[in-house]
Amino acid sequence: MKALLRQLAWFVAVGCTAAATHWTTAVAGIACLGLLPAVANLIGWSIALVVSFSGHYFLTFRRQTKTLLPALGRFFAIATGGFAINELAFVYLLKATDIPYYWLLAIILVAIAALTFVLSRYWAFQHSS
Repeated sequence: MKALLRQLAWFVAVGCTAAATHWTTAVAGIACLGLLPAVANLIGWSIALVVSFSGHYFLTFRRQTKTLLPALGRFFAIATGGFAINELAFVYLLKATDIPYYWLLAIILVAIAALTFVLSRYWAFQHSS
């Protein structure tokens, strides 16, 4: 139980860092560079992917980690699926609601985090049996 709580704490810390990277990059891309929200979101996700994988590989799941390439491949699949949901929800909700883009993106990033933890813990970084 203690190991799971430690993993959750690291997951939250790494996830918040990656989410802040994603959010800040996307919002800056829109506000400062005039990028389309969907494009800025993709750029933010791409940069945050590096932050997220590195943190989870070396901190969150370091005691159960697969070797680098299998973990990277599986994590990339999870992250890509999560981003697809993120992007579809973001684009749809931008058109369907009056919620500001920065709040929408923050809500969506938090909503996908639980699924990412479960899939990362039990698939991406899990040792082969």
